[in-house]
Amino acid sequence: MIKQIALESATISTKNPVDPRAMEKLPTKTVDQQPANVNGTANYSSLAQVQMASNGNYNADNKEVFHDGEIFHSDYTEMNKTMKIYIYPHPKKHPFANILLPVPDKREPKGNYASESYFKKSLTKSHFITNDPSQADLFYLPFSMANMRHDKRIGVGGIKGFVRDYLFNISHQYPYWNRSGGADHFYVACHSVGRTAMEKAMEIKVNAIQVVCSSSYYVSGYVAHKDASIPQIWPRHGNPPHQPLSKRKKLAFYAGAMNSQVRENLVRTWGNDSDISVHHTRLITPYSESLLGSKFCIHAKGYEVNTARVGDALYYGCVPVILADHYDLPFEDILNWRAFSIVVSTLDIPLLKKILEEVELGEYLSLQNNVMQVRNHFRWHNFPVDYDAFYMVMYQLWLRRSALRIPFS
Repeated sequence: MIKQIALESATISTKNPVDPRAMEKLPTKTVDQQPANVNGTANYSSLAQVQMASNGNYNADNKEVFHDGEIFHSDYTEMNKTMKIYIYPHPKKHPFANILLPVPDKREPKGNYASESYFKKSLTKSHFITNDPSQADLFYLPFSMANMRHDKRIGVGGIKGFVRDYLFNISHQYPYWNRSGGADHFYVACHSVGRTAMEKAMEIKVNAIQVVCSSSYYVSGYVAHKDASIPQIWPRHGNPPHQPLSKRKKLAFYAGAMNSQVRENLVRTWGNDSDISVHHTRLITPYSESLLGSKFCIHAKGYEVNTARVGDALYYGCVPVILADHYDLPFEDILNWRAFSIVVSTLDIPLLKKILEEVELGEYLSLQNNVMQVRNHFRWHNFPVDYDAFYMVMYQLWLRRSALRIPFS
């Protein structure tokens, strides 16, 4: 059991898991071994908590990675059969085709905010698309926040006006928005400018489904359960690496810019520690080496609650430590984050080492085994792969497709 001091400001879903079939086998452990903490030190006080499963594999109160695996897999199958999305059409010669259409096939989304482009590209290639609006469960507003930000005709200062004008045009040209007040519409945004982009189109913020990376339920405008969180993922090719625990010498790792009090406090508290490796800037050495060499990888809130560090940690098989209060974690409707991560209140940064060191070896192996299970849910592909990030976002939309809201007036 993780001995964790958590305040109410660090919340997470606690639904009971029910489908043990989704759990993979943990590594075997001989009976004469003593339970240990994550650094390998024997922990005799918790000997009674360590049991051998009937099949001889190690079992330390394993947690299911899904809240309810049976419901998820059943709904997922139904979603693939029936769900339909209508995308508002725009010609290739539209003056803002770079904003409204997916990136060309020969170009691949890049950078910190690639999730936004990957989703649009994946959706347009998928079987979810319908050209018949009467068959649509949801309607997609295809504007790109990241591309608007870099378009000199719009820029950061012009995004709010562009969104306002776009809504005006589709609501006068088509009947679908007015029919529902936008309750069956959605947009996707990963850049933080998306958080304020709807200030001149409040109908979208209030009624539509906002699928965003900056998913803080502390900030006005994001409504958990109406809106959905999408992971910020740095694009990577090839299969994720596997690094055994024996080669993960550091207890925890963090590196990044000092653009929040959380990060400053983290570096100030643990900057000189020999077990927790934290840095106040980006590394000169390859980032991957530190991720592969650490047992825990810290996601510390920056300007927003989200960063790509959660996806980085999962890709490299490192157990994420979430230091971001009020973060509506990606796919939290589906995944039991307690099964593959540790969420710590930012007020508990002085206790971080104690919290991590008290994670017993069996619990860590369970957490890391679950990391290996869920990390494919946090990957994008040029052509969507079953259960990858695209399909997980689609499932979140499936859950929200029938929600009814009062039209904005």
